[in-house]
Amino acid sequence: MVYQQKQIERSVFRAYDIRGIIGKQLDEDAFYSIGLAISCRLYELGRKKIFVARDGRLTSESLVKALQQGLIDSGISILDLGAIATPMLYFATHTLQVDSGLMVTGSHNPADYNGIKIVLAGTTLVEKDIHHLYELVVAGRCYQGKGEYHSFNIIPAYIQRIVSDIKLKRTLKIVIDCGNGIGGPIIPSVIRALGCDVIPLYCDVDGRFPNHHPDPSVEANLADLKQAVAHNQADIGIAFDGDADRLGVVTDKGEVIWPDRLLMLYALNLLEKNKGATIVYDVKCSSHLGALINEAGGIAKMCPTGHSIVKAVMREENAALAGEMSGHLFFKDRWYGFDDALYSACRLLEILSSNPQTVSEQFAAVPNSINTPEIKIPIADEQKFTFMQQFCEQAHFPDAHIITIDGLRVEFAEGWGLLRASNTTPCLVARFEAKDKISLERIQALFREQLHNLDKNLVLSF
Repeated sequence: MVYQQKQIERSVFRAYDIRGIIGKQLDEDAFYSIGLAISCRLYELGRKKIFVARDGRLTSESLVKALQQGLIDSGISILDLGAIATPMLYFATHTLQVDSGLMVTGSHNPADYNGIKIVLAGTTLVEKDIHHLYELVVAGRCYQGKGEYHSFNIIPAYIQRIVSDIKLKRTLKIVIDCGNGIGGPIIPSVIRALGCDVIPLYCDVDGRFPNHHPDPSVEANLADLKQAVAHNQADIGIAFDGDADRLGVVTDKGEVIWPDRLLMLYALNLLEKNKGATIVYDVKCSSHLGALINEAGGIAKMCPTGHSIVKAVMREENAALAGEMSGHLFFKDRWYGFDDALYSACRLLEILSSNPQTVSEQFAAVPNSINTPEIKIPIADEQKFTFMQQFCEQAHFPDAHIITIDGLRVEFAEGWGLLRASNTTPCLVARFEAKDKISLERIQALFREQLHNLDKNLVLSF
């Protein structure tokens, strides 16, 4: 197949990856051009080899071939890992001699999206570096050469590393919902190898995602998991997103445990043996989390949202653990510091198995509050950042503490509210937490007033 260098919309070069609608914003020619641009960066970094992998989306196979061809035509040699979960690509870059990798994945976006997550010289690219790739595409710079192509199977080493690290003290019955994502062929077998009784749900790979959208941060997508946990009298249900770097959890009582409360359990366990450890969490997380970390002898560090941003802050702070509300969880303790939903799930099972109480009883001991999940407010991609800037400049919240590291987080004595622009979808994201329902409604009303002062036509679901 012949590929042509082409210009690409700047908007698909996002804060922590490249992502867009296939056939409209991205196509095979675009992936070829991106391959050429990435080759330029690899030469600058002194790298001549790179891992490449893909998820199970219908477009991923043809797109990864175009990306690889752009790299090979520039003299970069390819180690093709095939169709695997994103954390397996990260694992390869951390444990083998090649420290760069590209993952063709649309993550949790709708089926018509796809994109690339990028690790170069051991670092997951963030906004500035991703925008530099766009500039290289526009400039049309490229090297000429003939790289080699090799395939490589990372799966056995990855599985062995997890199984050798995790030790369960009792058998748990678990429903695993892979949402027809790429983790399906591997995840149930790994958890069985730990000694668990596994009930698989939607573990066949299907890039159409026919059963539900593969985004465990949306409670509606966990409905079948809740039902399966109840029907099978399971101890817990765990859901994974499309490329298996995010998770969601449902207890034996059908309660969704949002990732900030998962982080609380992880933090308490970690700090028992690692007093003084730094734990990083994103701006969407509960105020209880920071307080709990500090009270347990740790150092709490809030940061902007985004998997690549969290990893960068982890490195800067030498943190042992990190996480964000979307379900990305990062262990540096006993692991490598990248977001890995399967490893995080296994660490959770290890903690839960060490306590004879039920899963719901164990989480009942973790602080909770009146709160909302992420609330999405539709807005055009090209308008969301401008709107957010105007909101930060014009909104007025007297007697509140304002945090502006990512959007606007407004903290009151009785709770807080957050508004930020999503970096992956055309929407604003809001979240609220308070000590009681009346306080929550008051904070939401303040945000509604300020939002409608800026745009009366904005559709709000809170």
